[in-house]
Amino acid sequence: MIAGLFRFKGGIKPDTHKNASAGAPIQAAPMPARLVVPLLQSPRATARCIVEPGQKVLKGERIGLPDGPLSTAVHAPTSGTVVDVAPHAMAHPSGLETPCVVIEPDGEDRWVERRPLDLDSTGPTEALDWLRDHGIVGLGGATFPSHIKARAGAGIETLILNGAECEPWITCDDRLMRERADGIVAGALILKRLTGAREIVFGVEDNKPQAIEALRAAIHGLAGDITVIPVPSLYPAGGEKQLIRVLTGIEIPHGKLGGDFGVQCFNVGTAYAVHRAIAHGEALVSRVMTVTGNVEKPGNFEVLIGTPVEDLLALGKPKADTDRVLMGGPMMGFELPRLDVPATKATNCLIAASPALFPPPPPEMNCIRCGACARACPAELQPFELYWFSRAKNFGKAQEYHLFDCIECGCCSYVCPSQIRLVDYFRFAKGEIWAREREKSAADAARERFEFRNERQAREKREKAEKLAAKAAATKAKLAAQAAEAPAATEAATEAASADDAKRALIAAALERARAQKAEVLPKNTDNLTPEQAAQVAEADARRAAKAEQNAATDAPESH
Repeated sequence: MIAGLFRFKGGIKPDTHKNASAGAPIQAAPMPARLVVPLLQSPRATARCIVEPGQKVLKGERIGLPDGPLSTAVHAPTSGTVVDVAPHAMAHPSGLETPCVVIEPDGEDRWVERRPLDLDSTGPTEALDWLRDHGIVGLGGATFPSHIKARAGAGIETLILNGAECEPWITCDDRLMRERADGIVAGALILKRLTGAREIVFGVEDNKPQAIEALRAAIHGLAGDITVIPVPSLYPAGGEKQLIRVLTGIEIPHGKLGGDFGVQCFNVGTAYAVHRAIAHGEALVSRVMTVTGNVEKPGNFEVLIGTPVEDLLALGKPKADTDRVLMGGPMMGFELPRLDVPATKATNCLIAASPALFPPPPPEMNCIRCGACARACPAELQPFELYWFSRAKNFGKAQEYHLFDCIECGCCSYVCPSQIRLVDYFRFAKGEIWAREREKSAADAARERFEFRNERQAREKREKAEKLAAKAAATKAKLAAQAAEAPAATEAATEAASADDAKRALIAAALERARAQKAEVLPKNTDNLTPEQAAQVAEADARRAAKAEQNAATDAPESH
């Protein structure tokens, strides 16, 4: 159990301006004529669109599937018809476009079939996938996927619920804690179960007494180690690392996460969304948002994701001298370049600004190295040094002075007597460094592809040469073998020819003996022949003799 509070270095105490909207209960914002739902609900990943124009959708129906480990699903905020899937300007200072699904509501606001998730019969992995598929992200502003952050890790001891809401003008979390404390606590218990934490601690700034009492009433009688602790009202006490420092004394260094030190932190709005997803099967299609500033009716509204900012601003009835609109608080928010952009899951506040309420900043003067920015910096940096390095584009030196430890809270700019907008310089330096890293990564990838191509070509050439050499060696060996076999074949042929000649000589000798024997045979019964018979016999002997000579001439070998 946490026994006491700690302090973080630096911080400021600006005018809060919270009373204007803190007393206004949460109201449901009217249904707009069209909803423009960005498929990019966080800077980390864009969902993959699964609908097409003309398709009918129900409230809570998935229109975008998670596309990557840091992505979550995107859902239709109401029932209606998809009329377009196209790029649309997003809520960002650049005014750049992002893929969006445009839905025309049918006015019925019919939910898709919903069913709760029974955690008693469900494994942790399925529960985390459930949060991903219901689009649950951090609602404190960063919109980091909750299924990643809630993944149980070894050694998680403390689960912190962030209800500080330290930035001026914003009161949406305050009203949420006052009106829906039971749902927030139920969501906190679910997150405790998923993370494996031993205790739950609610950190709420002490300027929200009604919210503190509502949470304490909600945890009354609950088993387990769960407490609500008021923290001093000091900006930026609502920063995750600063709140962890105040409640636990643990200082999280740059590059590390709270989970590395046994602490995990979630916004109270995120806890409420987790409860609705698990207990009621509801996707994250709306959030509570503050509309305040130079308006006649400041308040807090339950806003459908994708509602145009101009429709929301009209709910507060801006005064005639409103000259610009801020999204987020005056410290970390930004001026909107246009008002037809849609509200996203990260949109927690709209502030109508006027010259009287937010006077134009005076011109910058030279830095006098007074050190006020360093004393106010909650990250314990030296902003005046970072300013000089960023301005000189000496980005390597800026990184040596831990530029990326800067949380862009704006404390340094707030206290600077020279009216230097220090955070703008730091954002510029970060953007340049990221751009150069992307270029370097692209160049490295191109070099690797080039080297791989050269290596592949050299390998193919080498393999071809080796094959040709092997073939030539095989041919040479074959010819040598044939040459070795030639003398033996000649000798065998000679022997065969000699055998044939001997055979022919034997045959000729046999024929000669046969002729000699035949010649020695005398005819019988040749006595007392008549002259005619003797003439016939003589004639026959002559024919036989001629035939024998002819045969002998035929059998005799030819001379060459």
